Amino acid sequence: MNNSTVNYTTPETSTNSTTQSFGPLQILEMCLHSIIFAFGLSTHTFVTWFIMTRTASGFELEFFFLNLSVSEIGNCLNSLIRLLSFWYSGLSTLKQCLKGLAITGRPLFQCLICVERYLAVFHPVTFLKYKPLRYRVICCTAAWIIILGSCLGCMFIVSHYIVYLWFLSLQFLHFVSIQLFCLVAVLRALKQSGPGERGRERGEENHMKRRAFHIILITTVTMVIIYVPLTFTALFTILTNLIIQEVWSPSMICYVLAGFVQPVLYLHRTGKLSCLFSPNLKPANAIILLFKSRD
Repeated sequence: MNNSTVNYTTPETSTNSTTQSFGPLQILEMCLHSIIFAFGLSTHTFVTWFIMTRTASGFELEFFFLNLSVSEIGNCLNSLIRLLSFWYSGLSTLKQCLKGLAITGRPLFQCLICVERYLAVFHPVTFLKYKPLRYRVICCTAAWIIILGSCLGCMFIVSHYIVYLWFLSLQFLHFVSIQLFCLVAVLRALKQSGPGERGRERGEENHMKRRAFHIILITTVTMVIIYVPLTFTALFTILTNLIIQEVWSPSMICYVLAGFVQPVLYLHRTGKLSCLFSPNLKPANAIILLFKSRD
């Protein structure tokens, strides 16, 4: 097996902090973890605070996104631990455990958000039936139990890198398939024109649906950038039995940088980035108009 291994997929060996030297790829990984911790923690903390201080109806509608932000805060703290583990090998057990949060938390809650959007557009009666907060709490409780199981599992399988990579790949393929199905279906629905409305109201509806279409399209492309390179890299590693850091680094860069898109889009949608973007974008209003056009 190639000796060029990567820290986020294989267990690290203990090193003496006084004699350890870092190569370019190790420095790149340290920079990535620093970016995740510095920018991700502040962004997701603000999103979490903003959702929790909204009205009851707003909190209910954004409950899945709240749990996603909490999960991402855990990933940011995990990045700090991974950064410190370059000098303190005693953190390896905690780091291995939190890998389950990194590979399960984000795709699972994103999947719940996508399924919710799909139900809102294509099955509005079912969506309204399960809209109350108690059903969302049940879903998120089940999700956190799955994440906890993933964390415990990673503690035992991360040393067997083939098993770990199969675990990662199958999770990503499963969750991403559901997300892409839901997002593409919503894109097709937004692309269709509503019947019978004329003049200014029709133009306003088309304008808002077009903007919502762009947001969903950006989300879809982001999902592909986040998960597809990492999944193919894991499958390549399984098939070749080689862990090549030069192959993993670009995939991790995509995973890290594309992960900032969704919270930025959320802040944009809620008007908190009005200083940088136009505050007129309200995809939720477009979805409501879409309901009316389908009735």
